[in-house]
Amino acid sequence: MSSSDDTGVSDTSQQLDEFLNDIKAKYDALENKSQVGIYGGGALAALWLSSAVIGAVNRLPLVPKVLELVGLFYTGWFVYRYLLFKSNKREL
Repeated sequence: MSSSDDTGVSDTSQQLDEFLNDIKAKYDALENKSQVGIYGGGALAALWLSSAVIGAVNRLPLVPKVLELVGLFYTGWFVYRYLLFKSNKREL
């Protein structure tokens, strides 16, 4: 490794240390630490549930293609409505 790579790694390591110390200081300043755990657990549960729902919808044969078609039509409408003409660009 060259010295410039070592500097980049040490800068990243230093930034990570500063970030972790900042997070630790903010956590230590909290009065109700159990509430943070409850919210964090709820966020993880919501993430897992949304991932499961998206995976189930993705397995249905027609739904992904229909959603892709809807996305293409919306993109086309957006380009026509806001990006194609100069007067509409100002509106955006």
